[in-house]
Amino acid sequence: MRIRPTCISLLLLAGIAAAQSSLPPDPAAPSVESGKPTLTIPAGTRIPLSLKQAISTKTAKDGDPVYAATAFPFVVNDRVVIPAGTYIQGKITRAQRGGHVKGRAELLIHFTSMIYPNGYTVMLGGSVENTPGAEKTSMKDKEGTIRQDSDAGKKAKEAAGGAATGAVIGAVTGGGKGAGIGAGVGGVTGLAIGMLSRGADVRLEPGTSIEMEIQREVSVDASRTSSRREVIVQND
Repeated sequence: MRIRPTCISLLLLAGIAAAQSSLPPDPAAPSVESGKPTLTIPAGTRIPLSLKQAISTKTAKDGDPVYAATAFPFVVNDRVVIPAGTYIQGKITRAQRGGHVKGRAELLIHFTSMIYPNGYTVMLGGSVENTPGAEKTSMKDKEGTIRQDSDAGKKAKEAAGGAATGAVIGAVTGGGKGAGIGAGVGGVTGLAIGMLSRGADVRLEPGTSIEMEIQREVSVDASRTSSRREVIVQND
């Protein structure tokens, strides 16, 4: 049976179309939804932020607002999806101070919206992935809880210092026996001070570097992601 050239061309075109349809979508390539070109920020994307205010577990309360800004443009395939200077809003969902005997200070932040320099606003779900700019803190869990490092060593040092001071006073006032009594009293005093004082608070200074992780896929209008502010000029 002889196959016509027209049939061969149709088969080749069908094969090319099938191959193209099987390619994975480019997240940075604009798609069209509801007549608008859109860009997709995949879940799991990590974006560096700079904190715009000081936050401390000493004064923070659940529900307090959090303000940050993108520290660097987020680019995918040579396309700027999130320009530098984009504002990120969030809120504190849990603030816990350090305990007197045990329990460290903890802070949980969730990011809720993204405001582009031109005013375009997008809702998002974001959490803290890392705090490279914060001292003496670490990440407790995948939820994004920031935890203050343990200060048990500091309290032990205070107790030891109290014991040494008591020993010196006891030796001066009561000889060798007094030194032992003084050391015991000083140790008890140092331990009591340690128990009365709270553990160190989590404190994030303005400008602290924070890494945000996008928790779910976010779609943005490709025509409104410009880093320039929109200016309307009226002619008289």
